[in-house]
Amino acid sequence: MDKRELQDIMSQGAIRPETPEDRRERKLLKEELETSPVRGRPLRQRLRNFRPDADSAIRALGGPTIWMRRLRAIEDELDRHEEQLGAAWRELADQAADPEEFARGWRATAERWSFAQVNELIDRHNRNFPAEARLPMDPRTRDFVKINGRPYEREPLDAGWILERWPPDLAAARHAA
Repeated sequence: MDKRELQDIMSQGAIRPETPEDRRERKLLKEELETSPVRGRPLRQRLRNFRPDADSAIRALGGPTIWMRRLRAIEDELDRHEEQLGAAWRELADQAADPEEFARGWRATAERWSFAQVNELIDRHNRNFPAEARLPMDPRTRDFVKINGRPYEREPLDAGWILERWPPDLAAARHAA
C-alpha cells in the first residue's frame, strides 16, 4: 500500500490543527453567509418521486439482473478480443518485412476475425435492454430515453472496429511493441 494512502486512512477522523488556508475558507464562508438571501429562514423540503415497493425489493434479492449480466459478458468479451487483437497486431509487426506486407496481412486478419459470440450478445442487448431495464419513453421522439445522454444501443463489432483501434501502420505497431 502506498505510504500516502496509508497515512490518509490512518488519519481519518483525526482533528488536525487549523491552517491559514482553513482560516481563509472559514472567513470567506462567514462573509458569504452574511449576504445570503436564505439566511435565517428554513430551506424548502425537497420532495422525492421515489417510493420503494415490494416488486423492487424482491428484484433486489435476486442479484444482478439479466441485462446486467449480459452487459458484463459483453465487456468481458471485448476485453478478451482487445487482448488477442493487440497481441496479434504486435506479432504481425515483428514478422512483417515491409509496411505494405503488414497492412495487407493486418487487413486480412481484421476481415477474418470472428465477433460472432459478442455480436450475438450485443444484438440481444439492443433488442431486450429497454424492456428488461424498464427504460421510460420520451414522448417527443417516441423512443426510449437516452442513458447519460447516449443511446442504449451498442454497435456490432467488425473489421472497421479493429482497424480503428489497431491501424494497419507498421511503424505504429512496432512503436507499441
